[in-house]
Amino acid sequence: MAIFMTGATGYIGSYAMEWLLRNTDHELALLVRAPDYDAGVERLWKSLQLHMQADEFHRHLDRICFISGDLTKPDLGISSADYDWLISNAESVLHIAAALNFRSERVCTSHNLRGTLSVIKLARAIQEDHPLRRFTQVSTVAVAGNRPGAAVMEDEPLDWSQADFNPYTRTKKFCEHMVRELLPDVPCLIVRPSGVIGDSRFAKTTQFDMVRALCVLTDLPVLPLSPDIRLDIVNADWVGPGIAELHVREDIGRDTYHLSAGIESRTIGEIADAISSALGKRPPRFAGQLTAPFERVMDALANLPRAGNLQRIGALLSVFIPYMAADIVYDNTHAVTDLHTAPTPFTSYGAALYPYAKSVSFEFPYTPLPESLDLSNVPPSPVRPMA
Repeated sequence: MAIFMTGATGYIGSYAMEWLLRNTDHELALLVRAPDYDAGVERLWKSLQLHMQADEFHRHLDRICFISGDLTKPDLGISSADYDWLISNAESVLHIAAALNFRSERVCTSHNLRGTLSVIKLARAIQEDHPLRRFTQVSTVAVAGNRPGAAVMEDEPLDWSQADFNPYTRTKKFCEHMVRELLPDVPCLIVRPSGVIGDSRFAKTTQFDMVRALCVLTDLPVLPLSPDIRLDIVNADWVGPGIAELHVREDIGRDTYHLSAGIESRTIGEIADAISSALGKRPPRFAGQLTAPFERVMDALANLPRAGNLQRIGALLSVFIPYMAADIVYDNTHAVTDLHTAPTPFTSYGAALYPYAKSVSFEFPYTPLPESLDLSNVPPSPVRPMA
């Protein structure tokens, strides 16, 4: 029996995938946008080379089944043979894939709403064949809505009266609702990460959107924000493994977890001081009264008719400034208690992202998978290869 997983080749998905490969013997059936096995291997290697060497990657391949498909297509674009195989062989569903597009209602509706509905329909078919062990929906803490100054608890139900940040958070909120409504007889788990930026162990990253925003703000002599605002930022090497561990564990006592920084969230002032000190820069001045005018300027730049540097900066910051200005903290008590570990404060590792991102021009230097490897000393996997 296999874990059916979406989003394995994404940023957070790669961390969950690494944990599953190194800490379990589960077979993994991965939904990938790839026409054949070789293309699937190439896509997965592009994702996992941040985490492991090629020989280790090859050693794990006999536990992986690539399911060619697309989140936006009917029945996930999966062939009838693969669909039937999943119905018979999937023991659980780990749904991570989503469109992280904060501006397009169309894209979010197609990927997040229609895609999640298709995953739920597959889960229903599996459940009718045999009991699913678990359906895990990876969501976002921002489904709680734009609630400036709030402290959001893990046990709080969705509040439909709250204003949404953007199309992404709006569709993810409804995805949670669909999971609970359409899978009432399946053990369901909702996992909500907060802002995931970087890895506490090293500066390398493959996700640059939020890092680029961080770099732009770091270069400003005056930040149009209050220094007392708290930013709930978490490290990917806590979030991804946390998602994977919660999915496979049998002894969890909750159905919703915040993978967030919680009350340990640092303020913008503390983060700016830590980054400035590490980079040998003068700390910025703060002008919280400029937040609203700055947002309006970024919105105007984002809507420029022609793409260019100004339009890209506007599109980037018009999305992230509302999150940053909201000053919301998301309680993580249950997650920290049940995972027996806490996220690393962003102030202790965030500064390293600045020089790294600029040194690679905000693009990870992927390397191709070696065509041949000497695997004579690599022990065989204890799990049989998947069909």
